[in-house]
Amino acid sequence: MHRDFDGVPRCAKGLRMIPRFLFQHTNGYRAQRFGCPLLFPTPTGEACERLSSNHGQGCHKDPNWESGGLMRVLLDRSSPLYKAIYTQRTSCERINSQAKELGIERPRVHNGRSVANLNTLIYITINVRALSRAISINRGLLSMI
Repeated sequence: MHRDFDGVPRCAKGLRMIPRFLFQHTNGYRAQRFGCPLLFPTPTGEACERLSSNHGQGCHKDPNWESGGLMRVLLDRSSPLYKAIYTQRTSCERINSQAKELGIERPRVHNGRSVANLNTLIYITINVRALSRAISINRGLLSMI
């Protein structure tokens, strides 16, 4: 769905849609109904592609209009800050995946110090495995020379 900088959707023809009413969506969030700019607030006489297939209402969109929903869709995913945070998150996910593979993702200890010690052991194990892979790759590259 194409949107303007403020979250208002655009129709298939690229026109800014008209806000009609707020309502509680069946998925539990507040939604804003946006109507066809060719029909609301007054018909312009131009034909909307969706006019016949949508009970004469033309095109419409019902986006999540809560602040969190808007923030999610308006987030600039090409910014350096977003990319840095995304890289950190995916790094954590990879570490968690490796810990799960080793069978050590859920600590069975009861205090914070023990959890910290266990996490340190997890990171050491994962780093030793990564170092081992890097050494074997470099050894393979050196043998080709």
